[in-house]
Amino acid sequence: MNLNNNGESTVILTDEEGQEHEFNLIDVVKVAGKEYAILQPVDEEEAIILRFDVDESGNEILCEIEDDEEWEQVADTWQEMLEDEDEV
Repeated sequence: MNLNNNGESTVILTDEEGQEHEFNLIDVVKVAGKEYAILQPVDEEEAIILRFDVDESGNEILCEIEDDEEWEQVADTWQEMLEDEDEV
């Protein structure tokens, strides 16, 4: 993870086809004991949500959220966090 000129953390993720993609790490959200990364591709405006997990070798990885209910719960929690920050 690196910091860009805006002080945001950047991460480079490699997809299943070996393609590298650069993201700004916007936030980390904890929901129901699990952590999720809110990432924004450097060349796009829409953020994505990935779940922190551990692979069979014990390495930390980021996984897509396949369950719609889980995704909605994380998105709602993040939205509430943003609204709370706006009120301060």
